[in-house]
Amino acid sequence: MSTQSPTPQSRPSNTGHHTAHHHSSQGQSLDQALQQAGFYPRLVADVVDDALDGRECLSHLVHLETHFDRAEVRRHITVLVLTEDMLVITHVDDQQLDEAGEQIVAQISTESVPVAQIRSVVLSYMYSQPQDYKPSDPVRELTVSIAWSGGQRMDMGPASCGDPQCEADHGYSGTIAQEDIVLRISAEADGLQAVQDAKLFARALRAVNTGNPSPVQHASIPAPRPRSGVFSNRLSRGHQR
Repeated sequence: MSTQSPTPQSRPSNTGHHTAHHHSSQGQSLDQALQQAGFYPRLVADVVDDALDGRECLSHLVHLETHFDRAEVRRHITVLVLTEDMLVITHVDDQQLDEAGEQIVAQISTESVPVAQIRSVVLSYMYSQPQDYKPSDPVRELTVSIAWSGGQRMDMGPASCGDPQCEADHGYSGTIAQEDIVLRISAEADGLQAVQDAKLFARALRAVNTGNPSPVQHASIPAPRPRSGVFSNRLSRGHQR
């Protein structure tokens, strides 16, 4: 395994709040993807390897997210590894214990979910200018939601009657979503290949979960072809609030 990359630090920044994502190229091995992400790759690789317990990686998705706010820059990584019978999720965050940044701890969690227990794999797509849609148009944004425990996220807010001048109390309204992990991939921030990688990982997960043979292997973005028809939470790794 290659040497440790420079340790990422939380550091002052004058930038307003913003989020950047980095994804591995799925043509790479898992080790190569972790090295490219550059977030404690040796540590993350060892933790993932231990969590796999000798199982072979069929497909993987590496998601590195960086949060910028007025005070600091924070990074954390989520690694999804699919085997024949398990979905292994590893999340690594770091915390600076002193102002000089000399004392840092890594907070790591791993979860191994039998694929038979996965209840749903939801892909939410975003296209721009749908009125002008063509089969060659790329997905602008993709959100992958995976549920297995029955945990639910509820988003609540004040209800409205639609009249902007109305000041009456209409109570609250909200939505309930079932999800255990949510990853958001943007073509603008991450690139088209990252979106395609996430789609292929979800396809491989569905194939194993439903007992279909040989999940589709990772590949580059295919050339468009004509087709008919048109078609965050107990834990939202990769999206700290």
